[in-house]
Amino acid sequence: MSTDSEIIRRSLTHPPAFAELFDRHSRAVNAFATYRIGRHAAEDVLSETFLVAFRRRADYDADVESAVPWLLGIASRLIRRHRAVEAKHWRSFAASVTGEEHSSEGGVDEAMTRVDAERRVKSMKSRIAALAPKDRETLLLYAWHGLTYDEVATALGVPVGTVRSRLNRVRRRLDPARRAQAHAQSVEVEQEGVSHERF
Repeated sequence: MSTDSEIIRRSLTHPPAFAELFDRHSRAVNAFATYRIGRHAAEDVLSETFLVAFRRRADYDADVESAVPWLLGIASRLIRRHRAVEAKHWRSFAASVTGEEHSSEGGVDEAMTRVDAERRVKSMKSRIAALAPKDRETLLLYAWHGLTYDEVATALGVPVGTVRSRLNRVRRRLDPARRAQAHAQSVEVEQEGVSHERF
């Protein structure tokens, strides 16, 4: 099977070959865009992503076999143009979680478990929606689409250290216990510093 790099290189002299890249990765790009900005806007992002990729295929790094980070990077930049739609999508998604009807056939304990799970999901979605766009984008590429730190960095055009820093910030914001622990540790360090100054 040809690598993505080989397909792109072949498309330079035989443009129709690029369609193989679309067949291979359009579903992933569309799913990523749909999760970010909704199904209708995602269709535009999908077609525009591959149009941009086709036009820029001569600039592709032939040493990188998988084109997924490159394609998702293009999609991410296009998605930034749809931030208003994206915000609306996240709000409606969070609202839909609480609007779902649940059957009560499973008994009181099961119903309470579902209610607790629903609250956790709603809380998490609200917290994700409240993240800065760059942090949310980094989280989705890493956690939802399963890219490595290096691939996320490639997709977003930032250093790997920036990806690590963003994900650490996201973890603190999404996990109240982690945030409280980090705060307690910082207070402890400050108190130790004060006690050392006294001696």
